[in-house]
Amino acid sequence: MGDKLTCILPYSNKEEMKPTIQAFQNEKATNIIVVAKEAVAIEGAKVIIAEGGLDATQTWKTLLGELDGEFVVVYTKAMALNIGMNALERMARCCNDVSAGMIYADYYERKSSKLSAHPVIEYQTGSLRDDFNFGSLLMYKTEALKDAVEAMDVDYKYAALYDLRLRVSQKHELLHLPELLYTEVEIDTRLSGEKMFDYVDPRNRDRQVEMEVACTAHLKTIGAYLKPEFTKIEFAESDFPVEASVIIPVRNREKTVGDAIESVLKQKTDFPFNLIIVDNHSSDRTPEIIRSYDDERLIHIIPERDDLGIGGCWNTGVTDERCGKFAIQLDSDDLYIDETVIERVVKAFHEQNCAMVVGSYQMVNFKLEEIPPGLIDHKEWTPENGRNNALRINGLGAPRAFYTPVLRDVKVPNTSYGEDYALGLNISRNFQIGRIYDPLYLCRRWDDNSDASLDINKMNAHNFYKDKIRTMELKARQQLISRK
Repeated sequence: MGDKLTCILPYSNKEEMKPTIQAFQNEKATNIIVVAKEAVAIEGAKVIIAEGGLDATQTWKTLLGELDGEFVVVYTKAMALNIGMNALERMARCCNDVSAGMIYADYYERKSSKLSAHPVIEYQTGSLRDDFNFGSLLMYKTEALKDAVEAMDVDYKYAALYDLRLRVSQKHELLHLPELLYTEVEIDTRLSGEKMFDYVDPRNRDRQVEMEVACTAHLKTIGAYLKPEFTKIEFAESDFPVEASVIIPVRNREKTVGDAIESVLKQKTDFPFNLIIVDNHSSDRTPEIIRSYDDERLIHIIPERDDLGIGGCWNTGVTDERCGKFAIQLDSDDLYIDETVIERVVKAFHEQNCAMVVGSYQMVNFKLEEIPPGLIDHKEWTPENGRNNALRINGLGAPRAFYTPVLRDVKVPNTSYGEDYALGLNISRNFQIGRIYDPLYLCRRWDDNSDASLDINKMNAHNFYKDKIRTMELKARQQLISRK
């Protein structure tokens, strides 16, 4: 591990920091630095005063002259850290073996005195999420870290750590070591379904703006940035039986599907539309409820195949000869907010000349009462940079609607998670995506939501899939740009 090891950690309070500093001393750290907002004496550590903490660029510029030794360890949490036996030595050895610029590992987490394993996932080229979970203990090769800090040319308040790892990743591997090497305390004990909307919380808007700037700069550096130039669509060239179709994939939603159906059938438009329900072999009362509606606009399809995910059900609906020129999404849990939704979505296609329209939605509980964070409008999307920023965020919003010829060509991945995100990234490579920032439907959050409460392995599988989609899309864009 070399003669010297620099360790950097944020200040919390002296008592909580004692075991962490002692843990680093036991690992033979020779240079322990605490980043604090004001002067404070910490036994066994040097204090660097930095108002913005580890998330601020100026902090890293200040730290630049303090970094020595072969490796720099950054601990990002304020809670006490328990380092496993020979953990830092193991990380340093593996980092050197593959010449990585940064290494991170699996860990144990302690929640309410319970200890459990928390594996993390492999970092990919497309792992551009600013909330990618590396765990709280990161080890950088000192020279790689210094090079990245010296190259930082934007003064961030919130995005410095994100900017830092993007810059390191441009020249070096970020290595995942799948070994449980330390224990951290988990203080965010919310369910997965509650955490997933943090990035669109209006209170985090300033942070999100900075993250977009950092990601856009990274895409330009690696040759994956797309200029705001889009393929024009001639809607008049296509011929369909109706102007629009609402498509609802459903499986065992007897408690909610009736509300969804009624919210569609009461829509008022000056053009014909229909409702295509793809019933994926429900075993409860869902088929009976669907058949109870005596309305010629309702088309009930039960696929012959039994291996379809949500994406496969979408493909079944959109390739049906009765599908309209525009295919509009509605989940079987949710319902449109009023009688004008279909009309407004179709109007947006023509006004914005786009192949896909994404609306906004209101978060509600099962009783349709508003719950935090309220309106999800994805206002971070801009026509100029939305498709670049889409590689950073974890979703594009809802409800989604598509120009049917484009959707039939691209096709939806036959999965039940992330299929909409993959589709949106693919379409945005060539076409403009339109936006409606007013709420179009009520998104019902309840215990039966597929993402309400996921264990760590399921969450990792979901995140790995989305990162893989980003990786493929990023490479496709690099090839597109190189050909131009």
